[in-house]
Amino acid sequence: MPYRPDERQYRNFAVNSFQPEARESSDENEGANGEDYVIRGYFCTFSEPYELFRDYYEEIDPHAFEGCDMSDVVLQMNHDGFVYARNRNGSLVITSDEHGGHCVADLSGTKQGREDLYEAISNGLIDTMSFGFTIADDGWEWTEDEDGVIHTRITKISKLYDVSPIAGFAANPNTEVSARSLYDAAIEARSKMAQAANEAAQEAARAAEEAEREQLEEQERIAAQTASQRRKRMAAALRLASM
Repeated sequence: MPYRPDERQYRNFAVNSFQPEARESSDENEGANGEDYVIRGYFCTFSEPYELFRDYYEEIDPHAFEGCDMSDVVLQMNHDGFVYARNRNGSLVITSDEHGGHCVADLSGTKQGREDLYEAISNGLIDTMSFGFTIADDGWEWTEDEDGVIHTRITKISKLYDVSPIAGFAANPNTEVSARSLYDAAIEARSKMAQAANEAAQEAARAAEEAEREQLEEQERIAAQTASQRRKRMAAALRLASM
């Protein structure tokens, strides 16, 4: 299969997906305009192909997160370092709808969340989301069209590790490494498919040879049996003639 199961991967979505949520709050940890420090947005989209690199497109199935391990998901910046929210303590909520994977994060619990990340998102400096995950063993499909363009579909995500606002666009080296791994694996899968087809053809040839051998052995057995019966009849005839 042209993917790396159990290897953590990353995808960035520059879709203006992450926005601050304005709502009135009586808490002392509130924004300058009387808002909670709550942000929400999509960290991935469903059934919308995106180009990982030239001639390689990927999309995420709407059911990919069914059965996914989300027991401990954190919100970080660029998948690293400080944790701004976490689903284990209720400050991060992960859901999905027909559009994609969605999260709501309460950043009021830390000074960095209130003064740095929330302000950056509110000012439009950060609008790209990403997520870290692993693909299940049977969670990936791919086809190749007549022009050599590869189309892939993630059908089952085994674990979600983090959702992360991204500073800038797809400059995350982990994303590039992940994409290259997928490409290498696609080539490997092509080779494995060709090998499997060759092995199947060899097995079919061996089965045909075995069937032909068994048929010849049966014909030889019948011929030997016929000859033996003929000899017995001749011997019987000679005995009768000598009486």
